[in-house]
Amino acid sequence: MYDNLREIRKSKSISASHMKKLLGLKTEGAYYKKESGIIKFSLDEAKKISEMLGMKIEDIFFGNKVSINDTFHTSA
Repeated sequence: MYDNLREIRKSKSISASHMKKLLGLKTEGAYYKKESGIIKFSLDEAKKISEMLGMKIEDIFFGNKVSINDTFHTSA
C-alpha cells in the first residue's frame, strides 16, 4: 500500500530494523505490516517518519493519483 514509503526508505538505504526502532515496534515484521498497509500508521508514526526523512507527510503517504470518484461531483 505504501509503495512510495518503501521506495524512499530503500533509496536512502534505511533498513526496516531502523524504522522499527524509530517507531518503537518490537519486530521488523510489525513494521512490514504497516508498510504493506495491513496495519495503518498512526499520525504520530507518520510524523516521526516524515521528520526522519525530511519530507512532508503527504509526499510520503499520499500518492499523486486521484480516483475518478474524487474528481466528479454530483448535484443533489
